[in-house]
Amino acid sequence: MIVKDEFLSKLRRFFCLNLYEVKIWTALLSRGVSTAGELSDIANVPRSRSYDVLDSLEKKGFVVNKLGKPIKYIAIPPKEVVERVKKNLKVDADTKIKRLNDLKGSEILNELNLLHTQGIELVEPTDLSGSLKGRHNLYDHLELTIKNAEESVTLMTTSEGLMRKVDALKGIFEKLKKRGVKIKIAAPVTKECTDAIKEIGNLAEIKNTKNINARFCIVDGKELTFMILNDAEVHPTYDIGIWVNTPFFAQALEGMFNLAWKDMTPAEKVLKTTK
Repeated sequence: MIVKDEFLSKLRRFFCLNLYEVKIWTALLSRGVSTAGELSDIANVPRSRSYDVLDSLEKKGFVVNKLGKPIKYIAIPPKEVVERVKKNLKVDADTKIKRLNDLKGSEILNELNLLHTQGIELVEPTDLSGSLKGRHNLYDHLELTIKNAEESVTLMTTSEGLMRKVDALKGIFEKLKKRGVKIKIAAPVTKECTDAIKEIGNLAEIKNTKNINARFCIVDGKELTFMILNDAEVHPTYDIGIWVNTPFFAQALEGMFNLAWKDMTPAEKVLKTTK
């Protein structure tokens, strides 16, 4: 039986299986009913491992142990397997979420917070920096830094980036607005981002950028996150950002931003001319 590596790789991701498990499972699907030895030969999996792998697949609901001798295994229809995996994932996720929720107010979390607040003063400023790979991780970090803002949030982004940020951070912006945090956003104003601008027009001050192409976020003049690639030229998986906690550099960049900000046109005026 020849199964492409790419197909096996997809199965591993979708069904949370290891390589031996997907090999044995696909071999059994091709046979319907088979013994561990036969599946080992078909899937090119060591016979000493095939029984453990089949036992694991049985526990996960992919196969059924057929009564009688020699011991044979029956493949569960893929449609049923999908439903079982969905159910198991939900149960597992609910269990983990409950476990994390139970940490709130617990002694463990208090000790972790104490360790962080007491130990942070011992950290060198150069250590308060890091690289962020993948747009999903970038936005998770942006959400973390922005929601803790006390005074200001300064954002410069692209037109597409503005639309993404409205989708991902609008809820955070609403909370910041209630706390009196000032939000400035500079981005190219286009017809495509009209709805996004209107959606947060009452939450942030938005202005149009013409000849500046940059992507960064400054929080309270202390924390800076900047993306080093053009989002139009990179796949989201390979997007990269740098985070630094440095008031010296953050305030310098914010000062230059504010100089450019004075000459930028408010988004509302630009939208009127693009209709």
